[in-house]
Amino acid sequence: MAVFMLKIIDATTRAGRSVLKKLDRRAEPETGTREAVAGVLADVRARGDAAVIEYTERFDRARLTPKGLAVGRAELAAAWRGLPAGTRRLLRAAHRNVAAFARAGRRGSWSRRNEQGAVVGEVYRGFERVGLYVPGGTAPLVSTAIMTVTLARIAGCREIVVTTPCGPDGTVNPALLGALHLAGATEVYRIGGIQAIGALAFGTRTIRPVAKIFGPGNKYVIEAKRQVFGLVAIDQLPGPSEVMVLADDTGNAAWIAADLVAQAEHGHGSQAVLVTPSRKLAAAVQAEVARQLTTLSRQEYLAAALQTGGFIVVTESLDQAVEVANAYAPEHLSLVVKREKSLMSRLTTAGALFVGNHSPVAVGDYLAGPSHTLPTGGAGKSFPGLTVDQFQRRTSVVRLDAAAIRKSAPLVKALSDLEGLDAHGRSALIRVE
Repeated sequence: MAVFMLKIIDATTRAGRSVLKKLDRRAEPETGTREAVAGVLADVRARGDAAVIEYTERFDRARLTPKGLAVGRAELAAAWRGLPAGTRRLLRAAHRNVAAFARAGRRGSWSRRNEQGAVVGEVYRGFERVGLYVPGGTAPLVSTAIMTVTLARIAGCREIVVTTPCGPDGTVNPALLGALHLAGATEVYRIGGIQAIGALAFGTRTIRPVAKIFGPGNKYVIEAKRQVFGLVAIDQLPGPSEVMVLADDTGNAAWIAADLVAQAEHGHGSQAVLVTPSRKLAAAVQAEVARQLTTLSRQEYLAAALQTGGFIVVTESLDQAVEVANAYAPEHLSLVVKREKSLMSRLTTAGALFVGNHSPVAVGDYLAGPSHTLPTGGAGKSFPGLTVDQFQRRTSVVRLDAAAIRKSAPLVKALSDLEGLDAHGRSALIRVE
């Protein structure tokens, strides 16, 4: 393979500044994608299992039957038992950290009395039935299984339904099945793509509909989630993976290059970006990426991903680098600068922040604790990353006794008069007259 060089955008030039405008992203679907997804969803809604099976054969080359859509609980348990002891220890270590982080973030019910003596509060319960999408493709994403299903279990969701693509022979990777068993999935179906989102949203004879859909996917899966929003709730818009490194001259070029190359392993559509005011660091990282690629087994695959989604931006200052990062709204933002604390508060759109030279994004992908399911494509401007409370349904509670309604009724009457809704006021006064 010819030597690959990561392209550099010089934002100090007029041409470079014009390119920067294109980095101000918002998550919008392509017209062709929108139309293709709408057609498949409509078909799944109309024909149910038959459409799901047909599209699974077309896209994944797997011939399934309605009875073969589900992965049985015995198969899940057997997959877990069949994993090597070392693999089970690894999965348990990741699961413990993710579960502990989720428990710390779980919302608790509360109540208090307002000024008129009414008891007001909130009750949090897990959604009864949720759907989780776990991508397939070039690698079995056991980490995604851990970082989505675990949160649903900690939140108290009783029915945790997972869809994940199968291979042409209809099988699902046993390590992925084992991870789903460990994390607490209650139903697993060997389907992916648009048809899986449609089945979760509309329901079929085999798959009952869910209340909310979670999980990452390709652009078709994300657009499918967008189109079923309203019929069901969705978590966010997590598409192909991204990393942006914002660094000054304190950055370690070899480590930054390793993070960028690692991101390329996610394949087509992934983004790997360095933003820095240091020309010296930019050149060093560019050289390191080229060097490290030659040491890896899939260098042509990685170079192809970096060719379309990798680049370096040289800015006039750190302040401009912060502006670029906020406009780009990356999924993962690695911050390697002298003034960490002063910049952290100014970085407002990243899905997750990794601080310092010793904080590789890969630790967040697998082990640290926060879920790695994060908004991409600029969606971080509107959506947060996945947290346990997104699996909880909030219900507000109000309770008045005789004394509280006596104090409240005159105020309700006065406020309802302002709006010309006298029946509202009457419904309160009738209890005290």
